[in-house]
Parts: sequence; structure tokens; C-alpha cells
Amino acid sequence: MKLLFATGPSLNTRLLAAVIASTILLVTEYRSPRLDPVRTTLSFFIDPLKYLVDLPRVLGEHAADSVTSYSALKKENKRLREEQLIHQIRLLKFASLEKENIRLRALLENSFKLGEQVLIAELISINMAPYENIVLVNKGTRFGVHPKQPVLDANGVVGQVFRALPFSSEIMLITDPNHAIPVQVNRNGLLTIAVGSGKLNQLNLPFLPNNADIRPGDLLITSGLGGTFPQGYPVGIVDDFTPQPKRSFALITATPKAMLDRNRELMIVWSNSKPVPLISKQTMIETETAAHPDE
Repeated sequence: MKLLFATGPSLNTRLLAAVIASTILLVTEYRSPRLDPVRTTLSFFIDPLKYLVDLPRVLGEHAADSVTSYSALKKENKRLREEQLIHQIRLLKFASLEKENIRLRALLENSFKLGEQVLIAELISINMAPYENIVLVNKGTRFGVHPKQPVLDANGVVGQVFRALPFSSEIMLITDPNHAIPVQVNRNGLLTIAVGSGKLNQLNLPFLPNNADIRPGDLLITSGLGGTFPQGYPVGIVDDFTPQPKRSFALITATPKAMLDRNRELMIVWSNSKPVPLISKQTMIETETAAHPDE
């Protein structure tokens, strides 16, 4: 009769046998490389299992790193865009300041060449009325400005002070239809008058005969007649000379030397050498009184 429950070696016996076998394997591996082929063969089957068991953890870490990296990159991208915008705005401002510095240097150099006292004024507004070329600057009688003073830029004559107010002044450009300036041809000294046409890029010379010695390319300068503009300032370049046989005078136009449509700073000129105080005498007296109240 066959037993229903067969009995085998006890648990302790099995443990002892496993310990002995493990010890023999460890000693054999330490003493001899005979088990290396077996280890290599077993690793071929066991290593994929190791990677498979470790795969969820690796995927989880990779996903967490990807999310973190995406969030960090998104924040960095936003920060860099903001910095780029700020730098672009600063570059625009720097470009504007650079051009302003170039203009001011040109004005300063020309003020030394003129040998006369000048005051730099900044453009405030432009009169947009038809056929009126008048601009407003931020210097007035408080700075010693007065009507009929010549106004220049770095290239030539701009116009003259039309109306002086305490804190600002109106400048009538040489192209205003109501403006006329005595000029002479620099090449031969021919005298005439340049009249404004109402266009910022054109002057008219309506009082020269058809046989006048003037031609395109001639430089027009102030003649000094009339007492408003000192002699020798560039006014314009003759660009067209058209004789009119049926009329007494030729049709002559010129282009102003000054950049009338691009100026931001202008020079108001004094022809005398007397210094112009930037504050009134009354203000100077009040300042000295405040500084020495006991005297």
C-alpha cells in the first residue's frame, strides 16, 4: 500500500545541504575560474530579468525628469523672452541716444567754427498749418532769446526767431512763404534773395534775370545784408535754373542745406560777444540775498 503523505528530508537538513553547496561553490569560484562559463551562461538569461524588474523605476525617473526639465525649460524660455524684450528696448534707447550724441557733437563742433555765441534748443512741436513752416523750441526770453535771431543746425541756416516767449520760442523756417533771406552765390558773389516756397525741401530765387551767372550745384550763403543773418552761413544748393524768355526773371529753385525735416536740436545764434545770462538779474539778486541774509 502506498502512503498518502510521503516524508522527505527535514528543513534543517535541506538548509545544511544548501549551506554546504554554497560554500563549495564560493570556494571553487575563489580558487578556480571553472565556474566563469556557467556564470556567463546564467547571466545571459538573468540580466534581462534584472533590467525588466528595474524598468518601471527607470521609466518613472525618466518621466519625472522630463516633466521637471520641460517645466524648467518653459520658465527659462519665458525669462529669456522677457530679458530679450528688455534688451531690445534698451538697444532702441541706446541707438536713439547714440544718434542724439552724434547730432549734439556736430552742433558743438559747428558752434566752435562759427566763432559766435550759440544756445542749443530742443524742438517741441511743429505747426501743421498749410503753407506755414514754423516750429517751437524749448528756449525763450528767460535764456536771452529775442526775435530775429538766426537759427542754424549742423548743416546750415534753419530760419529765424519769429516770436520769443518766456519759456519757448517760435522759429520761422527759411522755407516759410513769408520768409526771405539775402543770399549770395558762393562761386561768384552774385547777390539775390531766397524766398520760402512753403515746401520743406525747396527755396525760390525769384529775382534773378534769365542771363544771371548761376547754375545748378552753386552754393548759396548768407550775404550779411539786412542785419539779421551774419555773412557766410550756408543756405542752400541751386538745383534748377530754367530761363523764361517771355518773362523778366528766370525760374530758379534751391534745396536748403539744413535738415529741416529731421532736426531735433537747433542752434540759436548771437552775433555779439556779450555773454547771455541763463537767469534774470532779479533772480541773481534774490539768490545772492538768500545766500548772505546778514549783509
